[in-house]
Amino acid sequence: MLGSIRKFSTSIYSKVLLVIIIIPFVFWGMGSSLSGGNKNIIVIIDKDKYYLKDFATYANRYIAPDQTVSSNLIEELFSNFIGEKLIEKEIDYFNIKLSDKSLSELIKIQKDFKRDNKFSRVEYEKFLIKNNISAALFESNLSKNEKKKQLFDLIGTGITTSDLLINSEYNKINQKRNIELINLNNIFKQDVNFSEEEIKTFYQSNETRFNQNYKTINYLELTTKKLSGADEYNDLFFKRLDEIDNLISEGQDLKYLIEKFNLGIFKSFKLNELGKDENYNKIEYFSDSFLNKIFTIKEFEPTVLIENENKYFIFELIKNENIKKSINDVQVRKDIIKELKKDLKKKLIAEIVSKTNSNNFVKKDFDKLAKDKNVKIQNIKIENLNDHKVLDKEVVTEIYGFPEKKIIALYDINFDNNFLVYVNKVENVVIDKNSEEYNRYLNLAKFKASSRLFNTYDNYIKNKYNIDINYKALDEAKNYFIY
Repeated sequence: MLGSIRKFSTSIYSKVLLVIIIIPFVFWGMGSSLSGGNKNIIVIIDKDKYYLKDFATYANRYIAPDQTVSSNLIEELFSNFIGEKLIEKEIDYFNIKLSDKSLSELIKIQKDFKRDNKFSRVEYEKFLIKNNISAALFESNLSKNEKKKQLFDLIGTGITTSDLLINSEYNKINQKRNIELINLNNIFKQDVNFSEEEIKTFYQSNETRFNQNYKTINYLELTTKKLSGADEYNDLFFKRLDEIDNLISEGQDLKYLIEKFNLGIFKSFKLNELGKDENYNKIEYFSDSFLNKIFTIKEFEPTVLIENENKYFIFELIKNENIKKSINDVQVRKDIIKELKKDLKKKLIAEIVSKTNSNNFVKKDFDKLAKDKNVKIQNIKIENLNDHKVLDKEVVTEIYGFPEKKIIALYDINFDNNFLVYVNKVENVVIDKNSEEYNRYLNLAKFKASSRLFNTYDNYIKNKYNIDINYKALDEAKNYFIY
């Protein structure tokens, strides 16, 4: 068994890209070809062994000198590395070759290397220097890419599309739809009264959400006037700023710094993680992102020097406390009623969805709901999938996924926008072969047919090669690049 292999939660296999082909690997091919003595082998594809140095050379080509390298990045690069090797095997299998003469001709037709519409050796050399790449490496990459293109052309050779497929793609986007719509928010916003018992029950069942952590913070802005007596930043300002930073590192507090540098009077505020005070007022002086940074100040390091938008501040955590809001708090009651209304929305929508899925909510029920709740039914004509004049893109896209005479409930994750829709009529359309759009939909139909073909090819590749991965070696690669 592969003692140095562990399951990778499909992350490597699901990310191996073969340019336009994605091989959706699952964890297969885990044999026993690797052992502890082969720690420098990172992967075996069939009988071919690839070493740590092979992957390191590959990865170095794609990692910028100043780039932060993460474990996920190494996994992604390793996935691509495997994909490259699979492509090379397929190119060899189909005996796809590119002669030196053909490569030379390919270089000469590149637009970047032309001057006065003719190949220029000078332009070619300039390109290589500008991109810091050798001629040998560039020509090797160009050759590989051309062979990949020929491989994909070979796989997709002979793809034809019928008028039926072209019209199907055209109709999906351009068919017209007449719908009837009930805005469920017009029902929800009608007066709904919740009893004190309901409010109390919700409060008691969700007490923890009304416990909020508040931090009391003292702060002082370090202006140029305070530190150097000047109106602009100068060397003295930054010298004293460094001195303050060092004193904070030594454990000195805000009071000591104010006395030593005669910094004046500090200010205070109390905030929760949302950047609001106890009265739910937003603290406006600082941005949300900066308030988040302030809220992370810890008790074991209460005094910190922070820069924000070219301004410098000393912050000091004075008190960290959990405050439980009373059920009689005005904002608490507003929040409870809001949540109770959301629960009511969920319940009504869930009932409608359940009935529509089992065909127990039909057009007469749709009309009856509007009549009983005294809400208007809107008649809307949607011209095509891209018609967003009345309804948002997401809503229109959902509507176009259902057939004629179907009732559907549409809602967002927070139940802010909620609709009940009846698809009254679908007007199918056919494209004119002489229209300017014909080629566009012809290409779209070809692309869809190609995608289906390549998905089949993915499955073929998946079962063709046996892949063993040495995860101990991969961990070594991570350690090398990350640390």
